[in-house]
Amino acid sequence: QVQLVESGGGLVQAGGSLRLSCAASGSRISISVMGWYRQAPGNQRELVGTITSGGRANYADSGKGRFTISRDNAKNTIYLQMNNLEPEDTAVYYCNVVLPWGSQYWGQGTQVTVSS
Repeated sequence: QVQLVESGGGLVQAGGSLRLSCAASGSRISISVMGWYRQAPGNQRELVGTITSGGRANYADSGKGRFTISRDNAKNTIYLQMNNLEPEDTAVYYCNVVLPWGSQYWGQGTQVTVSS
């Protein structure tokens, strides 16, 4: 069974930074694509970015130049470094993993609130 646990959310002023972590447990995590998504109130869940097992990251336009995704395969953990945060970044941030055979899992989410 795969479990994902996010941490690091909180309240920050506009222009500030936060670093989210997602610790994964289960088999084949290190060879799976992982990613971050977010969902603001009243909105659909949207992609923030993904990272391959080899560390190649791709980002949605909303975070390009401000967000960095990294991973530590030895710890089965991925990170989301968010800089120059804007009030529009306020959302619940979710970690996601897609296993090699297609099964997908989600974390419980962590709240990020950016005040203006």
